[in-house]
This record gives sequence, structure tokens and C-alpha cells, in this order.
Amino acid sequence: MGNNSEIRRIDREIVKAERKLVAAREGELWPLTGSEKRKVLTALAGGSRSVLRGNSPSRAESKLDRLSDQIETRLQTELRALHTARETLVSEDAKAKAKNTAAGKKSSGWW
Repeated sequence: MGNNSEIRRIDREIVKAERKLVAAREGELWPLTGSEKRKVLTALAGGSRSVLRGNSPSRAESKLDRLSDQIETRLQTELRALHTARETLVSEDAKAKAKNTAAGKKSSGWW
């Protein structure tokens, strides 16, 4: 019975992680960690500085691309871990129900 509440909690975490992944793909900053935000803002500032100097911002753009790939990978890994945890809880719950059902059948068999 306690697993059901855990499964619901994991389901909420999965929805939250999916929203974070979509937001990160759309370029929003809220799902990023503090260090990721700092790195993104530094790369943006570097690109702006290059443009002001009349240079190409290609290095800053490639840095932003690498950062966005790293962020997306981190969020996908979190999502995968949550799905794995959910599957584990569901299988444990199913085993416990099967065991209780089997135990109930055995005890009622000799009545």
C-alpha cells in the first residue's frame, strides 16, 4: 500500500522532469542549475562582446551548443533514472500483491 504513494510521487517527479527537458530545449533558463546558468550567461556575454568588437561569435555559439547538449543529456539521464525507479516500485508492488494473493489462496484452501 505504501508503494502506491511512492509511485504517485515518482509520477509527479517524471512530469516535472519532462517539463524541465522541454523548457531546456526551448532555451529557457529556469530548469538549469546555478553553475549551468552561470556558464550560459558567460557564453552569451562572450558572444555579445565579440559582436561588439566586430568579430564572429562562432566560438561562443559553439560553446552554447555544447552546453545545451550537456544540459539536455543531464535532464534525460534524470528522467531515465526516474522511469527506472518507477518500474522497480511497480514490479515490487506486483510481487507483493502476487505473494499476498498466493498466501490467501493457500490459507483458504484447507478450510
